[in-house]
Amino acid sequence: MFDVLVYLYENYWRPDACPDHDQLSRKLTAVGFETDEIQEALHWLDGLADTSQGYTGVQSDDAIRLYSDREIESLGETSVGFVTFLESAGVLPPPMREMVIDRAMAAGGNPLDLDDMKIIILMVFWSLGEEPDALILDELFVAPEERLIH
Repeated sequence: MFDVLVYLYENYWRPDACPDHDQLSRKLTAVGFETDEIQEALHWLDGLADTSQGYTGVQSDDAIRLYSDREIESLGETSVGFVTFLESAGVLPPPMREMVIDRAMAAGGNPLDLDDMKIIILMVFWSLGEEPDALILDELFVAPEERLIH
């Protein structure tokens, strides 16, 4: 599923640029993705679209997010820590964080791989038509050992 999501991010600059599900399925099949993987990704994207429509961007600045045991188990401590880092850096506002958590829980994993969490975060930005700044893109896609320290 995550390979399909990355393909969509790279080939469609925003969600409304994607063709309808039938046409998109044919295109993804022609590119070489498996039918099950395509269907899983499309189902996941439907959930993302539903979540995006309810996005208001408004939440109290003094709200605190407590993760349930089930969320920590499903997301993994590394992914929870990464989401918390992005939120504390001011990059991931609380409503977007909730979208990320919702979609991460829908993806499954137990625990979710950090690279998959990064794709989910990127897809949430994509679904809202927002481009993460260059530093966040670097954090999402450049391996720590490959970063240049100035």
